[in-house]
Amino acid sequence: MTVAARADQSITLASAPDAGGYVGPGWFKAIIAAAREAVPEVCCSALLDCGDNVGAALAAIRAEFEGVIFTGRTDVARRLADIAGQHGVRFERNRPQEVLDLGEDFFASEESLQRRCAEFLGRSLAIS
Repeated sequence: MTVAARADQSITLASAPDAGGYVGPGWFKAIIAAAREAVPEVCCSALLDCGDNVGAALAAIRAEFEGVIFTGRTDVARRLADIAGQHGVRFERNRPQEVLDLGEDFFASEESLQRRCAEFLGRSLAIS
């Protein structure tokens, strides 16, 4: 988020695939809030990936998490999309195409992480 703020670029923070079923909307909502508090100058949206888990998607919608990804059956997705709309929740059927997964870089230096983020955002930024 720091790199996005420096680049004056908005980003979407998406959970890991199917995370809605094992971390839940409350936990992910808290993570997003902490990230926004740490870097308030960046404009970001958030998506909780619920995979094909109807219960997880409903829980995220009821918790009014700002965005939900549901990859399950089309007929169920139509009903969930209607419910999401009633709650003001963004509803997506597909995972984002462009994804920067920093999971393998968990122990990397801050400089290395910022460089990777800048490369992903397509920017040549001075990393300090």
